[in-house]
Amino acid sequence: MRAGFPEFRLGNVLATSFTGTLSERHGNAVERIPTPHRLIDWLAVNGLAVDSCTPAQLDLARELRESIHAAATAAAVQDALPASAVQVINDCSARGRAAALLTPEGKRRWRLGSASSVEDALGVIAADAISVIAGERDGKLALCASPTCRAAFFDTSRSRTRKWCEMNTCGNRQKKARFTANQRKNPRSAE
Repeated sequence: MRAGFPEFRLGNVLATSFTGTLSERHGNAVERIPTPHRLIDWLAVNGLAVDSCTPAQLDLARELRESIHAAATAAAVQDALPASAVQVINDCSARGRAAALLTPEGKRRWRLGSASSVEDALGVIAADAISVIAGERDGKLALCASPTCRAAFFDTSRSRTRKWCEMNTCGNRQKKARFTANQRKNPRSAE
């Protein structure tokens, strides 16, 4: 990984992890793919290794990311999906030429085409978003309870009542804020 950039927030669902490359959307936004090389890094970490990325491909990736976020947010609150977001997701999915391969270990691996591998990788991400937003997977879309984050995430917990996109970041931050507020109200409770 390249030094000097914020760490990636990785999850188990490709599409919502991709939307996490921009976090704290309602606070001090943190861009985790500010350069084409950083997008290459993120794709490699997620099993979609590509050799190169142009600024135009980075722009397309960000457009897809924001479209997935908009559609996932609408689905999570049971609103109508934004037509422009649906169009971008569908276009990226149709443009990709990736093939799913089964490894000897019984895992799925993606083979990207050589001519437009970034577009192929984005096609895989778009297809994953379609399966999540369409309700084809076991779980439910939800929004992070952090008022500065509000990231869309895919809740696969048994009760489907998870509140935070990541407990280690948003969840801990909110618990710490609640603890600090309680300490200010009741200073003797710390004794």
